[in-house]
Amino acid sequence: MSAKRDYYEILGVQKTTSKDEIKKAYRKMAMQFHPDKNPGNPEAEAKFKEASEAAEVLLDDDKKARYDQFGHAGVNGQGGGGGGGFQQGDFGDFGDIFGDIFGDMLGGARGRGGRGGRRSQGRPGDDLQMGIDVDFSEAAFGCEKTISLTKNIKCDTCNGSGAKAGSSPTTCDYCNGHGEVRRQQGFFTVSSGCPKCNGSGQMIKDPCGTCQGQGKKKKKVDLQVKIPAGIDQGQRLKLSNEGDAGANGGPNGDLYVVINIRRHEIFERDEFDVHCTVPISFSKAALGAELEVPTLSGKVALKIPAGTQSGVKMRLKGKGIQRLGGYGAGDQIVTVHVETPTKLTNEQKELFQRLAEVGESSNPMSRGFFDKVKDLFQ
Repeated sequence: MSAKRDYYEILGVQKTTSKDEIKKAYRKMAMQFHPDKNPGNPEAEAKFKEASEAAEVLLDDDKKARYDQFGHAGVNGQGGGGGGGFQQGDFGDFGDIFGDIFGDMLGGARGRGGRGGRRSQGRPGDDLQMGIDVDFSEAAFGCEKTISLTKNIKCDTCNGSGAKAGSSPTTCDYCNGHGEVRRQQGFFTVSSGCPKCNGSGQMIKDPCGTCQGQGKKKKKVDLQVKIPAGIDQGQRLKLSNEGDAGANGGPNGDLYVVINIRRHEIFERDEFDVHCTVPISFSKAALGAELEVPTLSGKVALKIPAGTQSGVKMRLKGKGIQRLGGYGAGDQIVTVHVETPTKLTNEQKELFQRLAEVGESSNPMSRGFFDKVKDLFQ
């Protein structure tokens, strides 16, 4: 038989560690290795029992003093692994933290015998999610949309009780209205939802004819959704309490609306900046020009300097998308694309031929590039 491990080593604490820190250490291990979280895992169950035994001793001043003086022999038969096991109500500080752990694992619910009293019977409704398509400009400037969805709403016939008019739900005789049952597993107690009333604590003997005792029914509803200016692709809007109806007086769930922005023919988005490409002729790029370019708020004049190269980006301050919350706007980035003419007339061909003969010196990029090539192969 292997020797027992040191209780301080098991919990990762020191002899001088305070009770609060010992509780925290035990709580962490108990939540990690509890059998309900590790079904069919004997190693986890063994670690849970080992940690529980260590905590039961170290959180009791008298047992801790004997353990510090005599080791395991000082508490033999009195720890969690000793004869008789634990007795509900005799844990002291250990019982407090043990009960808290069960409460956390059950979503804060307490059953009979627990310190928290009667289990809350109301169950919240499910959260729902749906997508909505908006135009590029609608996402940029904001808008209001009407959406339709089918969801569970509270039954208006029984007002959500699930019981037929003139009757009311009765207390579940299996859990006595607590909504949960407790069972002993070795030296610890496990709580779970009542299988007869599904955790509600109530039974409906004469169900409502409209909702068949569910307390809710399906209905198609229309909702107004305000799309804020600046919202981006994939972002979600939360509509509180617009999800499925809760049960037994529980709150409604929430509705999440996921934004899908349709592609624009001209503009592309990069966070709050807007990008577009503007084509210009070869001659305008060489001589310079003033163009009217589109923005989200209308056309604006843009001066193209003489000698502008293809691919040059020009910035229009504040012509992008409004930032969420209303703090300024992004910019519009205009990329200049110099078009090479095609299907030239004879006259145009002659003009370009003459330009080619006299214009080599006016192409600094080409001249510099070919000078480097010449130096490379000398």
